[in-house]
Amino acid sequence: MWQQSSSPHHSSADSDHDQDLSQKQPARHPAAGRNAINTRAIGQVAVLEVAGPLNELVEDLDQAIQMALADGPRGVVCDLSTAPADAEPGAVEVLATAGRHVRDWPGIPVVMAGAKRPVREALRFHPLGGQLIVTASVPQAVSAVLATPIPLVEWQRLAPHPTAPRASRNFVARTLLDWGLGRLIPSASLVVSELVANSTIDAGTDIELSLAWHQEALRLTVRDNSPDLPRQRFSRFDHNGRGLSVVVALSRAFGVLPTADGKVVWAVLNAARPM
Repeated sequence: MWQQSSSPHHSSADSDHDQDLSQKQPARHPAAGRNAINTRAIGQVAVLEVAGPLNELVEDLDQAIQMALADGPRGVVCDLSTAPADAEPGAVEVLATAGRHVRDWPGIPVVMAGAKRPVREALRFHPLGGQLIVTASVPQAVSAVLATPIPLVEWQRLAPHPTAPRASRNFVARTLLDWGLGRLIPSASLVVSELVANSTIDAGTDIELSLAWHQEALRLTVRDNSPDLPRQRFSRFDHNGRGLSVVVALSRAFGVLPTADGKVVWAVLNAARPM
């Protein structure tokens, strides 16, 4: 994992995240012919290099952005410096929609670096493209990422045991009290119970839980090693038997990100700063 906690209360997993980053090797996302998305790290920033025409790689780039976000970096930089200037309007439209990841995944900026002028202008005028940072080069992009506020983040590792939902609720309650967000404990505890219960039952693998707070948004993530999507089910935590419907109802955004070895299920709740 690439994301670090800015809270003074670090979890025992923080050192493992730093070690994972130092050992991370460049990854290659294959596409047609010799074209690919190559991934590398600059410190805590994920850099996705577009090695080929944007028209052919834009969908692969969006997938790579999602996989990078699932690892919790400080930010994601898309290096478009070698992409030709004559990208089709449809490709630029898809590229601009990467702004939805910033909207739905608060606290991790996404930067388009080195794009040609027509692409930069199209991004600036697109409703979702306006969520992205646009820079002339990768060094400028990394500087822009590091200049953004750092969200508060805490991590917890859980075993796939029937007690995991209860442990997740206790973790969420402790963390929210530390952050002065005690009023969110009931809703956040219900959301995390559902997500962890689904992972425990369906995936049966170790679980990595994270809680992040940034700009009036609280993000809950549950990562496991199964690619299977979470399923609707009756839950003993929801006496009305609505299961994941409650997660959707309590969250302003909810979704799944792919990872190399499984998935991250996430939910974002409104969380205004205490007065």
